[in-house]
Amino acid sequence: MHNTLLIIHSLIRWAIVLTGLWAVIRALKGVSGKTPYIAADKKAGLFFMIFLDLQLLVGLVLYFFSSESGIKAFQQYGKEVMHNDGLRYYAVEHAFVAIVAIALVHIGRAKVKKTTLDAKKHKTSLIFFAIALILLASRIPWERGLLGY
Repeated sequence: MHNTLLIIHSLIRWAIVLTGLWAVIRALKGVSGKTPYIAADKKAGLFFMIFLDLQLLVGLVLYFFSSESGIKAFQQYGKEVMHNDGLRYYAVEHAFVAIVAIALVHIGRAKVKKTTLDAKKHKTSLIFFAIALILLASRIPWERGLLGY
């Protein structure tokens, strides 16, 4: 079960990268081209958020029930997790930064909904989605390859 969840988690990663790039590129075009905020812009942010939420669910299952480097690392190693780079990466950094990025995307989408000016919608999208994507890229275990193991 662990390997299956890890593969799913890794495949969703690629959906996040693609939809995140799509959302950031649409926002960048909107800011630079002063174009109206259209349904495709809204959908790009929505799909980015949906894949992040799905990833969070799979990640939480891995963290709490399946992974030896999640909550079980704290149970097994205690405070030593914080002194071991590999364990700390998955038990703390990877999860924390991902949750912050997810929160940024949700906040960004909420702010866009409340804004009436198209230019401000694009700018808000660009800021929140780009920061989230950069944070996510900093904590993706790229060395794990395409399927994540």
